[in-house]
Amino acid sequence: MSPDEPTGDPAAAPPADPFGPLRTKGYLALLVISAVLGVLLSAGAYGFLQAVDQLQKALYTDLPNGLGFHGAPPWWPLPLMGLAGLLVALTVQHLPGNGGHQPAEGLKTAGVPAAAELPGILLAALASLGFGAVIGPEAPLIALGGGLAVYVVRLLKPGVDARAQAVVGAAGSFAAISALLGSPLLGAFLLMEASGLGGPVLGIVLLPGLLASGVGYLVFIGLGAWTGVGAGTLTIPSLPAVSHPNVAQFGWALAIGVAAAFAGTAVRRLALFLQPRVNHRRLLLTPVAGLAVAGLAIAYAEGVGKPPSDVLFSGQSALPQLLLHSTSYSVGALTLLIVCKWLAYGVSLAAFRGGPIFPALFLGATAGIALSHLPGLPVISSAAMGMGAMSVAMLRLPMTSVLLATLLLGSDGVTVMPLVIVAVVVCHVTSSRLAQPETSRPASGPPHAS
Repeated sequence: MSPDEPTGDPAAAPPADPFGPLRTKGYLALLVISAVLGVLLSAGAYGFLQAVDQLQKALYTDLPNGLGFHGAPPWWPLPLMGLAGLLVALTVQHLPGNGGHQPAEGLKTAGVPAAAELPGILLAALASLGFGAVIGPEAPLIALGGGLAVYVVRLLKPGVDARAQAVVGAAGSFAAISALLGSPLLGAFLLMEASGLGGPVLGIVLLPGLLASGVGYLVFIGLGAWTGVGAGTLTIPSLPAVSHPNVAQFGWALAIGVAAAFAGTAVRRLALFLQPRVNHRRLLLTPVAGLAVAGLAIAYAEGVGKPPSDVLFSGQSALPQLLLHSTSYSVGALTLLIVCKWLAYGVSLAAFRGGPIFPALFLGATAGIALSHLPGLPVISSAAMGMGAMSVAMLRLPMTSVLLATLLLGSDGVTVMPLVIVAVVVCHVTSSRLAQPETSRPASGPPHAS
């Protein structure tokens, strides 16, 4: 009788061992494969992020200088963002895979793209991120890491079963996202919360991913040291020390949590309102969306005399400078930046391809800095609460949002963590309440085939 065959008496059947797979030779082989894939995919993630960075510098710095301009002229983002929209539209229209998932629908980690879909995901991400769309790199990295991992395993072992493919795909996504976030543990929290797995199943899936991300991150650091262009880390150095929270700051945490819930819900609804309209006339409206993002960046730059890059791009590179030089921004400049970035974020979520994390962090930090001009609210504490609250409003992942906001601040993050937790919890609950009418109303009719 096989171990899986029933005995006829359910009460007499021994309980299944949830940790049995950990003791098999196949699982050990899976760990070895995951470690090797972690090395390869972290190197690939490093190359992808460097390609995006170099493309941004080439388009916005080297090209205008090469054409004889003394820096990029005010109108410079218009042709680049229009071209970005056209490139994304053509990629989505003519290559398999829709260019990856649509970021207006949130951060999706379920499922692994087929090998034929990977070129389209890569090209759409490069056109979106490199040309200036207000979108982050995390979603393409998750998709590319998981898809490449499964593709390699299928090449090496064509008959591999679906469960092993799922575990390998998760390990590939772990390695890629950990390279971006600068922390294997943070990558693990993000994918663990997003996947919704729990119990022993989570441990079985998590171990290969942790191994892949841990080994791969060592490679990521080594590549940064070898090339001299730095390794990925989110921690912002040289921030001023913050004092321990007081009662007034906890009151502000409640207010910031509620405000971020409304702001996050509004930008999601804006993106979801625009998305089907862009999809219906993609070749026309995606370039128009790019021009709208460029127009917002130009309006901000001309209005306050700051660089348009504050509005363009994900905000990952601009965030440290914003926090370190927050005193150089007036309340009016911060307010205009919030409005322009918020609108550009919503348009980019609807039309381009990428992820929602870093623009949410940047918007939350900007709003926090603006609010710090009010009494009883230190700037670093306020920015931390804004980042955590805005992150959870967009991601719906409370643990990851707390870690993101506190990891950025280094040692200050430990001090302000209680404030961030309160803001994140309040925002998460409020956002869920605001989302109820969207999710609970009955469908008006049968779905239409696309």
